Amino acid sequence: MVRRPGAFHCGTEAAMEVIDGKWKVSVLWALDGQTRRFGELRRLLGVTEKVLAAQLRELEADGIVRREARDTVPPHVEYSLTPLGDSLNAALEPLCAWGAENVITRVG
Repeated sequence: MVRRPGAFHCGTEAAMEVIDGKWKVSVLWALDGQTRRFGELRRLLGVTEKVLAAQLRELEADGIVRREARDTVPPHVEYSLTPLGDSLNAALEPLCAWGAENVITRVG
């Protein structure tokens, strides 16, 4: 991660800094156990090219996503989760379950 040591007061704050961004959690789920090309991610998520590129750059800088560029014509770039990204997805699973149980299924 490219964060200042001591910049956070607790682990939750540090984790939220990494996943802060409208599309980051969606990118994490889309890459769970998958290797995907940029265009495939864009179509799957329904996000603009500019926004997806920015979110992927931030996740890559934080060591969550691996970007692999192949030297072909046309250029071939693939994204996958690093071991750190896999562990982040595992940490998000209980939060997803909580949201499904307490928000999605809650009757008004």
